[in-house]
Amino acid sequence: MHRDGRTNPDVLTEEQVASLIGVATKLGAIRQPEELIRSLAQELRTLLVFDYLSLYLEGVLGDGPSWHVLDVESQSVLTPAIETPIDGLIGSWVLEHQVPYFIPSAEGSPCLPAFENKVASHGVASMVAVPLTTVRKRLGTLAVASRLPGAYGEYERRFLSHIGKFFALAMDDAANFDRLRVAQAELARSNEGLRLVLDVGRRLLSDLDMEALLRSIASTVRASLQYEAAAIILVDKELKRGRVFVLDFPESRGVTPEGTSIPIAGTAVEEILRLGAPHDLRSLPPDEPALCSLRAEGLAGGFAFPLVGRDGVLGILGVAARGENGFDAHRLELLAQVAGQVATAIDNALAYREIAELRDKLAGQKLYLEDEIRSELSFGEIVGRSEALRRVLSRVESVAATGSTVLITGETGSGKELIARAIHDLSGRQGGTFVKLNCAAIPTGLLESELFGHQKGAFTGAIADRVGRFELANGGTIFLDEIGEVPLEIQPKLLRVLQEREFERIGTSRTRLTDARLIAATNRDLAAMVQERTFRADLYYRLNVFPIHVPPLRERPTDIPLLVRHFVQQLERRLNKKVETIPSKTIAALTRHAWPGNIRELQNLIERAMILTRGPVLQVPLGDLDLRETPVGAPEGVTREMAERAHLLATLAQAEWVLAGAKGAAARLGMKRTTLQYRMKKLGIVRPEKRSAAE
Repeated sequence: MHRDGRTNPDVLTEEQVASLIGVATKLGAIRQPEELIRSLAQELRTLLVFDYLSLYLEGVLGDGPSWHVLDVESQSVLTPAIETPIDGLIGSWVLEHQVPYFIPSAEGSPCLPAFENKVASHGVASMVAVPLTTVRKRLGTLAVASRLPGAYGEYERRFLSHIGKFFALAMDDAANFDRLRVAQAELARSNEGLRLVLDVGRRLLSDLDMEALLRSIASTVRASLQYEAAAIILVDKELKRGRVFVLDFPESRGVTPEGTSIPIAGTAVEEILRLGAPHDLRSLPPDEPALCSLRAEGLAGGFAFPLVGRDGVLGILGVAARGENGFDAHRLELLAQVAGQVATAIDNALAYREIAELRDKLAGQKLYLEDEIRSELSFGEIVGRSEALRRVLSRVESVAATGSTVLITGETGSGKELIARAIHDLSGRQGGTFVKLNCAAIPTGLLESELFGHQKGAFTGAIADRVGRFELANGGTIFLDEIGEVPLEIQPKLLRVLQEREFERIGTSRTRLTDARLIAATNRDLAAMVQERTFRADLYYRLNVFPIHVPPLRERPTDIPLLVRHFVQQLERRLNKKVETIPSKTIAALTRHAWPGNIRELQNLIERAMILTRGPVLQVPLGDLDLRETPVGAPEGVTREMAERAHLLATLAQAEWVLAGAKGAAARLGMKRTTLQYRMKKLGIVRPEKRSAAE
C-alpha cells in the first residue's frame, strides 16, 4: 500500500466475490468463534491488507460477549479478556457508540489515547474498526490492523464499512434462517405452504444473480399457491416510481409487461408502501391504476406485500387471481414469510452490488505498485503472498547467509532464477558478481570453455584467452540453470570445483582457485537420472545439500492477480501505455487456468494483451489459453493434471509423436524437448505401439 495512505487491494475476481457471498451460507454452520474468524480472514485477505483481524461479538455465537484476535503471520487466535469502554478498548466502544474508529484518527472520528498506546506497543500503526449492526440488532465490531503507517485511506474505510454491513446482514440472515427452519420443522406439515417457504429459502442460498433469483421465486410462488400471476416491483427511494422487475404471468394480455415503469407518487400504492403492511388490492378505489390494470388482465383481485429492507422500502411482492377465493389467511401468512425472504434477497443483492462497484472503482483508479509488493516481501523481483511462496522464501532466508550449495527444482518458467538471485542478494556475497549460465543453451563442445575458460590456441577458434564463469564469479555467486543438461564428461570437473574449489582452463595445466558459491537449478528429476546413469551420483549428492522446490503457478493461484498487475506495470513503461482497469472476469479466468508454462506463460500472455489493448481496460485474449477451467466440484489438482495430460496427448497426436524438430510436439507446445519428456514421464504418457498390418 502507498505510504500516502491510498490503498490498492487485490482486484476482486468473480470467484472471490462468490467466496465472499459464500460466507453467508457458511455462517449457519459455524458456531465456534475461532473457526469463524479464520474463515472470515481467509475471505477478507483477498480484499484488504492487514496483519491482525479482530472480531468482537455480543451474544451472537453464545450466551455472552466474546473477543477474538487473529495474528495473520502466525495464524494464532488470541482470546483476550472481555474489553469494556472504561478500559479504552475498542470493540465494545464502537458497538456502543455506533461510529467507526480509525488509527490514525480521521476528521470527526474519536481519539482514544489509552487504546492507541496499547496497540502501538504491539506494532500496530493503522487500524479501522466498524460496527456490525443491522436494522434489528447490534451484533459486534469488526476491525483490521496493519503494522504499516497510513495503510487505510478513505476508500479502504468505506470499503470495510460496506463489508461490515454485509457481514452483519449475513450473520443476522443466517440466524433468522436458522430460526425459520426450526419453526418450519415444528409445524411438521408436508403441505404446499411448507414446501414453498423451504424452496424459496433454498433458492436464496443457491442463486447469486438477483434477476434470476427473483424470477425463480415469482414462478415458485405462482405455481405453488395456484395464482394466475406473481410479480415483483422495485421502487426508488423517494417512492415516486416503480418498475415491474419480474412478472410471472403466462396468460398475460400485455397490459403491464415486464420492465414497465409505473407511477407511485400520489397513488394508493404509495400509501401501502409507507404503511409497510400487506394490502388487499380489491379495497382500492375503482379508478386506482393498479386495480384498473388487474381488471384489464381479467383478474378479480390481488394482494400486495411491501418488501422492507434495512434501509427502507424496496418494492412490492404482488399476487393476483381470477377468482375471489384465492386469498385465505393461510396463504397470506405464507406470502408474508416469502415477502420477508425476498426483501432479504434484494437487500443482499444490493449490498453485493455496492461492494462490487466500490471494488471496480478501486481497481479503476490504481493498480498495485511493484514497490508495495516488494516492501511487504523484501525479496526484490519476487511477487506474491501465497503460503506456498512464503514457505519457499522462508527456506531462502535460512540458507542465504550460510554459503552452502543450493539445488533449486521446479517446472520450467516457475521463477527458479529469481529464487537464486534472492539467495545471492540476501547473502554476504551480495557485493560480488551474480553470474548465470543456462547449461542447455550452450553447445556441448563449448560448455567446458564457458565454465572454466580457455587459453589462446587451445582449440580451433580460440584466438584469445577467455575467462570462465567460475573465475568471473569469484567472491560472488554462480547460477547454473538446467544443471541436468551438463554432459557426463564435464561432470567430474564440476564436482572438483565444488569439492576442491579449483580448476584449470582448457589448454593449460595451471590450477586456479575460485571462491564462487554454486546455486544450481533444474526442471528434471536428477535422482531418476542418477538411477538411469545419465547423471553422476556423487555430483548429485554434492549439489543436493539444500534443496528448494519452487511450486508451479497452479499451486499458488492467489499470486496470479499480483503477478498480472506487476507485469502490466512493467509493460506500461516499455510500451508507453496506461492501463487503469483489469476486469474481474479476466482475473477470475486467469486464476482458474492451469498454467503449464507457469509464470513465463502468464508473462507472455500479459505482454500479448498489452500489445492488443486499446484504451484504459486490459484486454486479455482468454481464447489463447489452452487448458479448460476447472469444473465446479472437481478436485482442483487432479482436474488440472488431467487437462494437461489431455492437452499433451492431443498435441503429440497432431505431431505424430515426433518430439523434436520445427514441427515436433515440443515446438508446438513452446517447450524444450527435455522438458516435454519430463512432463510425459510425470503424467504417465507413453507412445502407443504401432499395430501390424495383420492386426
